[in-house]
Amino acid sequence: MRPPTIRDVADRAGVSKSLVSLVLRGSDQVRPEKRDAVLRAVRELGYRPNAAARSLSEQRTRTVGVLLNDLRNPWFVDMLDGLNSLLHDNGLHMLLADARLNRRTGQDPAGPLLDLRVDGLVVVGTLPDPAALEAVAARIPVVVAGAREPVPSGVDVVAGDDERGARLVAEHLIGLGHRRIAHIAGYGAVGELRRRSFEATMREHGLAGEAVVEPSDMTEEGGYRTTVRLLSRPERPTAVFAVNDIAAIGALSAAEELGLRVPRDLSVAGYDNTSIARLRHVWLTTVDNTSHEVGRRAARCLTDRLAGAGGEGGVQLAVPALEIRGTTAAPAVPSQ
Repeated sequence: MRPPTIRDVADRAGVSKSLVSLVLRGSDQVRPEKRDAVLRAVRELGYRPNAAARSLSEQRTRTVGVLLNDLRNPWFVDMLDGLNSLLHDNGLHMLLADARLNRRTGQDPAGPLLDLRVDGLVVVGTLPDPAALEAVAARIPVVVAGAREPVPSGVDVVAGDDERGARLVAEHLIGLGHRRIAHIAGYGAVGELRRRSFEATMREHGLAGEAVVEPSDMTEEGGYRTTVRLLSRPERPTAVFAVNDIAAIGALSAAEELGLRVPRDLSVAGYDNTSIARLRHVWLTTVDNTSHEVGRRAARCLTDRLAGAGGEGGVQLAVPALEIRGTTAAPAVPSQ
């Protein structure tokens, strides 16, 4: 059997095709009894609008490409929830692509999304090549979420305030009495901002000589290996601040393997307040980077651009908050 058409709906409802189109577009120019008749006919016939035909007539696909730097990072889950909720409210649908996989296979990361003629693009996470956005931004609206690298003119950036968040963690640990504090650092502009803020806070408290920074790849395994090195030092740190929650989980594993109890022997703090940090048996002290709010703001920037708002683009920083849980406490023996 052939699928029902808009003409079948019009015939069943006893109205014109143009009136059916108005109802399907959500127009308020249709009388309630006519709208009810059309919607009843749609249900009875099982009619589904032809998205391809509508895209041709409107010259829009009503889709938004979302390019994720790393699908393994749980921070993106809450961010995508915030992003998608507002996009959905505006009649837009997400198409996801894995930038890391595309680069590994030699593809242009945004290429598959552009081939599908998305109306706009949201780039999520650290940008390996921000300059590559320039050509894309010349064609469609682009918003960057959760990264702080420089972007071309006309591109909006929405992220958390990483400097403020790192300061919250450092001051929390110092306030507990920790002096030898280590930072498991990350890469990219976000990692650099968090590291610099940690070091600046330590200096302001006269603890520059006690601050230890070890680079990491922002993975659980990287956090584990880095923490093993840190805890093998002659004067091991009494607290570790990891660049993200995933690396903090690695730090917790290293402490357990080495026979240290958290937080009595070692305090551990993360960043991002992901679902992992909120698990009861983890209960990680971390920075709430307002990922859901970042997603909603990114969606708002994009919908504004799609509605015709111009301008050079700007940077919006969401305000972070410290979530104090069970992995941080005063050192058992205060540092000298």
